[in-house]
Amino acid sequence: MQHFTRLRGFQDWIGPSAEALSLVEKAFVEIAAGHGFREIRIPNVERVELYARSSGETSDIVEKQMYVFHDHDEAETTLALRPEGTPGVVRAYVEAGLDRSDPEQRLYYSGAMFRRERPQKGRYRQFYQFGVEVFGRADAACDAEVLLMIDELQRALGVEFRFEINSIGDAQCRPQFRQAVYDFGKAHYEQLCADCKNRLERNPLRLLDCKNDVALLEHAPKSADYLCDPCKTHFNQVKTLLDAGGVKYVENPRLVRGLDYYTRTTFEVIASGLGSQSTVVAGGRYDGLIEALGGAAVPGIGFGCGLERMALALEAAGKLLIEKTDAAIIAMGDAAAAKAISIARAMRESGLSVEMFSPERKLKALLSRANKIGARFAVIIGENEIAKGVVVLRDLQNSTQREVAEGEISSAISVMG
Repeated sequence: MQHFTRLRGFQDWIGPSAEALSLVEKAFVEIAAGHGFREIRIPNVERVELYARSSGETSDIVEKQMYVFHDHDEAETTLALRPEGTPGVVRAYVEAGLDRSDPEQRLYYSGAMFRRERPQKGRYRQFYQFGVEVFGRADAACDAEVLLMIDELQRALGVEFRFEINSIGDAQCRPQFRQAVYDFGKAHYEQLCADCKNRLERNPLRLLDCKNDVALLEHAPKSADYLCDPCKTHFNQVKTLLDAGGVKYVENPRLVRGLDYYTRTTFEVIASGLGSQSTVVAGGRYDGLIEALGGAAVPGIGFGCGLERMALALEAAGKLLIEKTDAAIIAMGDAAAAKAISIARAMRESGLSVEMFSPERKLKALLSRANKIGARFAVIIGENEIAKGVVVLRDLQNSTQREVAEGEISSAISVMG
């Protein structure tokens, strides 16, 4: 019989590993709600042109990484599994008419993204991402706020990240910076890698985020030297506000991000202990993107967080604490099983997590199973306990037990736990 296995670059997340992703996602949702964000859910599939227009034809996403196919029911439309969240959110925002009727919006999303990359730990072909987008705000305070949200996450999770920030200018000053990088690339053409040689004419700024020519590009032009006065003022305000909020950061002049739509503020958040896949959050400002996708001239800013990488960062820092089952209910016999159902319901209503075990197995085996799932307590019910109106509450951590009245189980666990 054929045994099916998962495709290369795709992962199964079972039990604790899936719960680790949910732990990060839940923390982000709570932070987003605290900042007035509302949820948006977008399709996993979009027209391929959406990403070519937004991410840029020279981006790695468009050139190498998209899963593309033809939909014969849609007049041979070329479709792509979404490789990132921002373009789809912008498309939905414009299609709903919010760019004109109510442009200032705060939206968050979470879900699967797909990129055909070379798989390794922390980089998968299907990965999960949490992201936020703020539309209708061009001010530096908004830039600082989205970075503060990430700082709140690291505080909530008890980890420490390195914040790297930069400004790549806007339509007024970036052309001069672009030209300077182009001239640098031409002057050092023979030293460039094959990808950089290919991109030089189409998008010279992509040279700066090349992972192969790092030593050479240390001497490349820096965006800070070409910023116009409004961009300088904006970036200085962002830094002042981050200082006021207690967010530690470093300026990285090579940080341009790999997507064409970014303007002014860009940032990456780096975790230690992850090797080459150390960027856990990345984003920036994209003031021209909404207009480029057919909407009004509305500014925007956002970020995406890789849930798998964030979970790996927590694990590397020894902070990955997955909630375990509070109690296992062990019913010895059919009569006890009926009683266990009502007891389990009452315990869950009091806020405890409870797993009921089969009444057909021996007590020793069931206690072993309770320990295996990490339950703190076992609630044991048999004929004698039913007759007395009690249960045996066993503390699995300390190997002690005592009889407790049926109505006092939750309070006893609270005291003993």
